[in-house]
Amino acid sequence: MSNNTILVVDDEIGIRELLSEILRDEGYRVALAENAGEARNWRKRTRPDLVLLDIWMPDTDGITLLKEWASTGLLTMPVVMMSGHGTIDTAVEATRMGASGYLEKPVPLQKLLSTVGRALRSGQIRSGMGLPLANLGGGPLIADLKKRLEQVLNLKTPVLLTSEPGTGVDLCARFLHRPATPWVEPDNLAVLASAPFDLLEQAKGGVLFLKEIGDLNKLAQKGLLLMLGKLEKYGVRLVCATSMPLAALTAQGAYDPKLYELLNGLCINVPALREHREDIPELTSQILSRFVESGEVSLKQFSTAALNALRNHDWPGNLAQLTGVIHSLALTCTGDELTADDVKQILASSSPLQSVAGIPLDLPLREARDMFEKTYFEQLIDQESGNMTRVAERAGLERTHLYRKLKLLGIKLRNH
Repeated sequence: MSNNTILVVDDEIGIRELLSEILRDEGYRVALAENAGEARNWRKRTRPDLVLLDIWMPDTDGITLLKEWASTGLLTMPVVMMSGHGTIDTAVEATRMGASGYLEKPVPLQKLLSTVGRALRSGQIRSGMGLPLANLGGGPLIADLKKRLEQVLNLKTPVLLTSEPGTGVDLCARFLHRPATPWVEPDNLAVLASAPFDLLEQAKGGVLFLKEIGDLNKLAQKGLLLMLGKLEKYGVRLVCATSMPLAALTAQGAYDPKLYELLNGLCINVPALREHREDIPELTSQILSRFVESGEVSLKQFSTAALNALRNHDWPGNLAQLTGVIHSLALTCTGDELTADDVKQILASSSPLQSVAGIPLDLPLREARDMFEKTYFEQLIDQESGNMTRVAERAGLERTHLYRKLKLLGIKLRNH
């Protein structure tokens, strides 16, 4: 669908018709809804590129509908609120809930067109960003994560996000980004060694997101340390993520202690998917809806038994793996309903039945060895309650060699 479908939600027929006429003259496709119920049904079927949403409506007010969309992961398009008797407080609340803008009625023509144009442009950026934070789940663990992120939203302090790979740390980082400010996410962190201040210049007044800072060599660590001292000058909010045991790396001398101390000052852990598996059924329907909306797959649904099979899986690759499995299921399943057998089959093929000690035989030797070593060390650490001297003795390794090994395997050392 081209980027020009606007849903106008307003209980006054005169306003709906006027906005529809103006927007159609400008070449937009317009859909109309006279209340929240109609808008809700329209959104369930497809994703508009923009919603103009009246705040005061008889059945459900616009703010309530906005909150509903935000909490169920359906707020993936820009929404501009409209009100004839709005207050600044209402506008601020709407923006906090995720609205892209606010228009006071009667809306001046130029103001309408410029706001619509800007919101559609922000929507294109937004749709390239992946899922909003609501799509990490809605259970107590994710609610607690969101609360922690909200608490630090207005601080300038650097934030360190720790997690296993695939949990969606980038969504948490995006949550800390203010609209209409720079977002810089370098693909290659070698730039920290060569030109750290270039990144600050690019991110001036916005967010700099560094994806995996556990891998940095000594020179890049030095660059990051220099950068930390200049964040305030450039007005940059630094958000870092890692799936590596920084404390252990620091203890073995592979990580700069001063750098670790500064980064660890404000640390937030993003839970693994298996820790909040009660969210899996809801996440599954959200992910499937997204594939249906994008036109990649036809409308399907999961049986209750299929949802249970997904819920009971351990998801070592977390949200990223769940998304991949749902995509494969939706593409390969011939019926309208996805069954528990479909799920079991695809999970078995993504971790084949032919295996030795649970390690698939269709993996290259190096990956299979890494997989074995990861399981081996995790179990040893668990059995020895985190006593690394005993783990090193049992594994027949020197401690420094052991820590290096754990770093390479991405094993995080928890405080026992």
